[in-house]
Amino acid sequence: MLYNSTQNAKEVVSAAQAIAQGISKDGGLFVPQEFPKYDENTFKALLKTDYKGRAKKVFSDFLSDFTEEEISDCVEKAYTAQKFGGENPAPISYCNLDGTTLNILELWHGPTCAFKDMALQILPHLLTKSLKKKYDGKTAVILVATSGDTGKAALEGFKDVEHTKIVVFYPVDGVSPMQKHQMNTQEGENVRVCAIKGNFDDAQTGVKKIFTTPSVAEKLAENNMLFSSANSINWGRLLPQIVYYISAYCDLVNDGKIELGDKINVVVPTGNFGNILASYYASLMGLPINKFICASNSNNVLTDFIKTGVYDKNRNFYTTISPSMDILVSSNLERLLYKLSGDNDEVTRGWMNALKSEGKYEVSDDVKAVINEKFYGGFCDDKNTEATIHEMFEQDKYLCDTHTAVAINVYKQYVEETGDKTPSVIASTASPYKFSKAVLEAVEPNATLPETEFDMVDELHKVSGAEVPAPLANLKNKTARFSDVTEVNDMENYVLGALGID
Repeated sequence: MLYNSTQNAKEVVSAAQAIAQGISKDGGLFVPQEFPKYDENTFKALLKTDYKGRAKKVFSDFLSDFTEEEISDCVEKAYTAQKFGGENPAPISYCNLDGTTLNILELWHGPTCAFKDMALQILPHLLTKSLKKKYDGKTAVILVATSGDTGKAALEGFKDVEHTKIVVFYPVDGVSPMQKHQMNTQEGENVRVCAIKGNFDDAQTGVKKIFTTPSVAEKLAENNMLFSSANSINWGRLLPQIVYYISAYCDLVNDGKIELGDKINVVVPTGNFGNILASYYASLMGLPINKFICASNSNNVLTDFIKTGVYDKNRNFYTTISPSMDILVSSNLERLLYKLSGDNDEVTRGWMNALKSEGKYEVSDDVKAVINEKFYGGFCDDKNTEATIHEMFEQDKYLCDTHTAVAINVYKQYVEETGDKTPSVIASTASPYKFSKAVLEAVEPNATLPETEFDMVDELHKVSGAEVPAPLANLKNKTARFSDVTEVNDMENYVLGALGID
């Protein structure tokens, strides 16, 4: 299996190269040149194995330059019961809202209580093996821009991993207090965390600029280092996300909720478009998906794009109670557009250049038609997010976080608008305790809130009875190690300083 860049199809690399490098030198994203095809017999075999077995199958089909032993080693080390609280790291909870069954795929049982753990627990293993294959002896410098969850998950995954250093940037006022404390208390000798005076899009743009600045790459090379990424622009981040959609389908069949071959819908709270893109890639492999339901908060640039074919980031930016979705530049949409344009790097590059220069672009009519056929876009503001959390708890005693609530609300909109009752998998992306203030306010609208975030966790536990994940329960006793803040235009100097490079 080989990979090429969305903006230069002539750049062809191996899987190990794509993972180690993270992003193409031209700024494009690496994509597989083809997708393996899974037929009924493939799925019958997958039904008989567990999550690890399904992961090994998917990885082996995409990572052709990895041995079977290497893939097995990565999977076995990543998805342990100790890290994820059980043998199935992505269980499904079957809930009910207004008489409709909700199949909620809980992706947050890992060490940082967010769905990013599903990929970022295995990425360090994939990356270190990739480095040995392509850059033996070099140190990988992992640059991360985060709207909250990726940062902590990446820090936890890469802490003290040999031949790696990691620098995480987050918007100073754009993450929850719990997310901020998780990152700033991170342990590890190879980690650095810094807030920026700006939003997530500023952080993401700054990181991409550092990646593609030749003079910075030269300085790293002189010090036996190279850049890589733990954001979903890295193929090693996106690939593991394909696994949990295939595994969820198998679980639905095994649990008697659907028959093998039945179609499902997928509902994903979406910011950077990586999570929902993974489900689309799974469908290209043969997973029978009827509709991809893309749920946004008030930063509804993707909703408008799906409906009109015009992507326009020139709009108001909102800081919401679902901060991991407070994004106006969805990087992984580039991968979808590349595929829908017939793997046309020139057309894709033109759209991305227009986004950089004008802040907007419009796709062709044929691409619009495919998007309208396969995707549904909807959004949910903070008021309706809180109402959905309240309804879920009142009706089914199920406590969900703010991002999952956005997905549930948009799914309700979709069903009401279309009447489509196809069984649907709803991606639940974070523990409700990561956003305890907003969730507590939703569950008990008239209650007097405790003063601190951790007191809110305790109060939410008393009110709901839902177990507090151990990583969050233990967090309040940790003291912050990091308090750095930098301007967006000084991110490059911060990185070099953190690496000890003049």
